Amino acid sequence: MRPLQGCGTQALHFAGGNKNLRDEMTKLRTIDTHTHILTQETAALLSKAGAKVTITPADGEAAAFDVMGTVYRPFPTGGFDIARRLRDMDAAGVDVHVLSATPQTYLYNLDPALSATLAAIQNDQMAKHIAVHPDRFWGIATLPLAQPAAAADELRRAMTKLNLRGAMFASNVKGMNLDDASFEPLWATAEELGAFIFIHPNNVAGADRLKSYYLANLIGNPLDTTIAAASLVFGGVLERYPKLKVMLAHGGGFTPYQAARWEHGWAVRPEPKKNLAQQPKNIAGRFFYDTILHSAPVLEFLIKQAGPGHVLLGSDYPYDMGMPDCVSHVRGLQISDADKASILGGRAETLLSGKPS
Repeated sequence: MRPLQGCGTQALHFAGGNKNLRDEMTKLRTIDTHTHILTQETAALLSKAGAKVTITPADGEAAAFDVMGTVYRPFPTGGFDIARRLRDMDAAGVDVHVLSATPQTYLYNLDPALSATLAAIQNDQMAKHIAVHPDRFWGIATLPLAQPAAAADELRRAMTKLNLRGAMFASNVKGMNLDDASFEPLWATAEELGAFIFIHPNNVAGADRLKSYYLANLIGNPLDTTIAAASLVFGGVLERYPKLKVMLAHGGGFTPYQAARWEHGWAVRPEPKKNLAQQPKNIAGRFFYDTILHSAPVLEFLIKQAGPGHVLLGSDYPYDMGMPDCVSHVRGLQISDADKASILGGRAETLLSGKPS
């Protein structure tokens, strides 16, 4: 186990000189739960399988990332270069990256058999990276989500054969919300396995009105995450599977800040009652959230609203909308050292254990 990097005695203030807390912080691993990876080797394997994916470095800092004819720029070098990623982790004081696929390679729209093959390739590759760097990398699977039964099978394989710790889902599947009845086998499997489920937006709602100013990301991503969260609540998914561990990307979208409105809506309107016999309470506390909010006061609000045990370190590495300074950001918050320890890695150690919560 690597020590907490950059964590000298001057950086930490322990109330009353609490020895147990000092010892806990010394042993703590900083665990970044929101990172993405796609190496050139993986891209070549996806292309060989039938989905052309290329990564063309433009300079030492970024590449052009082409997924079946759609080019994304910039794709920072750390997204595909392991050595660069490790250097960036060291510089940021991050001990462990929880690897997940790039959202651009969800590829739910393809032929079912091909989609399943592409997911398996990416998961096998993640397991390969983890085997080489077991003290630096954990991983969560990508799934052929348009075929929920196949997705459940791949989740089981990924967790039992590849030692991955859960899965990353899109916020919708070809426009279908996550409360659709077809997903029941997947939710049941995720709860049974104690999977850590990370919802990351893609194919966002309202895209026709979000074409300017990069609004598809600035507003569309958090909006679609919010729709996914509301669907899980009002669709009764979280009620049927109370042990599900679901983290929402980018601070939860708008979920933590509108959850009380949802609770009020159930009380005064018939529509939210369709699948919920009892009024939902503490909706904000039912999910987990990464720390990617770009504002200390807003993150402190989230921690107070949802509880420190529901907030996990995240950077969105390597993308430019991320927070590479996530560790120093959390250390600078006006919260207790115990809460900082939980957010920096203590809670992730438990949640990503592969055991039911």
